[in-house]
Amino acid sequence: MIAFASSAAVAATAAPLPSPAALAGQPASAPLTRVALAYIEPCFKLYLRFGEPARIIRLDRWRRCAVFLPNAVLCRVRWQANDYGTVRWQLMMMQACTPLDAAQRIPGVQPGARLLLHAEGENQVRAVLERIDAIEALGIALVAVSPAYWRTLANRLAARLPLPKYTAERHAAWLIGRALP
Repeated sequence: MIAFASSAAVAATAAPLPSPAALAGQPASAPLTRVALAYIEPCFKLYLRFGEPARIIRLDRWRRCAVFLPNAVLCRVRWQANDYGTVRWQLMMMQACTPLDAAQRIPGVQPGARLLLHAEGENQVRAVLERIDAIEALGIALVAVSPAYWRTLANRLAARLPLPKYTAERHAAWLIGRALP
């Protein structure tokens, strides 16, 4: 989970914003995906579970904006509560895309992203978080996991079937397949 008040984020917001060209050596026309994040202590959290933003912009005390380069994979979690307890759990696994790619409009994501997985409700979100923790336990970077695995997980959730495990062998096959011309 990315901490909102990390010293790197605070230091990054103190400096003037660089041009997109200076951002990770990308060309000036590189399309960036902006993801809204928020944190209101007792009742609302909208945060990244994982993802490698090129930059985090602090808008005010409660809000941040994470900026991602094309093809970056990220996971955003939304948790909401009221006086009686939790009212909403939501987890979205997304992949940032270019303007020419097919993308979905997602609230808080500009201009949009490829939705790989959408889990709604406590049971589904907890099941996905368990899979995420299992992948981390294998020592695999979550941003390097095959997007096809996240789509398969989404389909299994929708069909209420057992969720597949992501193994080191599956990850090795994905890396080899990605390296082929």
